[in-house]
Amino acid sequence: MSDYQVKYEIVTVANIEYHIRSLLDLQQYSDPEGKAQQTGLSSANWSLFGQIWPSARVLALAMNSFDLAGKRILEIGAGLGLASLVIHRRDGDITVSDWHPLTEDFLLENLLLNELGPLKYETSNWFDNNHDLGQFDLIIGSDLLYERQQPGQLADFIDRHASPVAEIIIVDPDRGNRAGFCQQMDTLGFSLTMVKANRFLENGTPYKGRFLSFLRSGPTHADTVLTSCH
Repeated sequence: MSDYQVKYEIVTVANIEYHIRSLLDLQQYSDPEGKAQQTGLSSANWSLFGQIWPSARVLALAMNSFDLAGKRILEIGAGLGLASLVIHRRDGDITVSDWHPLTEDFLLENLLLNELGPLKYETSNWFDNNHDLGQFDLIIGSDLLYERQQPGQLADFIDRHASPVAEIIIVDPDRGNRAGFCQQMDTLGFSLTMVKANRFLENGTPYKGRFLSFLRSGPTHADTVLTSCH
């Protein structure tokens, strides 16, 4: 029996219901085998993976209509992987990655709840080499920049695992570390398009974050290209 409590909820993306097993609340910590401690995951951050955050809903909705054809796709810091479930339902070539020791277990349960087949999963730390992960044409993620050291780690990870021609889509809820991340990505040769989300979530909650879209070795998007993330 686990030392944490879960709940079952229905999340709607483009009028499609996804049955999701998540943590009951954020006031939990369970690491009996020390796996989280070994990876450097703090008790304060342990439960963050087990929620459907607003940015994850925005990313999932975007992926419901995004052109996936011919792309090898990676979701980073996936948590419960809602966007990956949407892509998988659309038969996209998606790999899910996170460093939390329970992410894979929750992913397997949610695949079963939604009657979806197996999905590729890789445990990955942004600061490790992750040689087996490979490179991807599209890398996606949501709400990834909540700690000061993360912009550099995330940018370097993306640089290692993005194909020579690649697109990166990050949904950011206006975190303070965004500017540093964009500077790092610019240094690595990625061009930026930033667009305000300015939308309501499908449950009616307003969302005011941004889409950060980066391209490598390709044309930038029309007149929305910016030189900073401010």
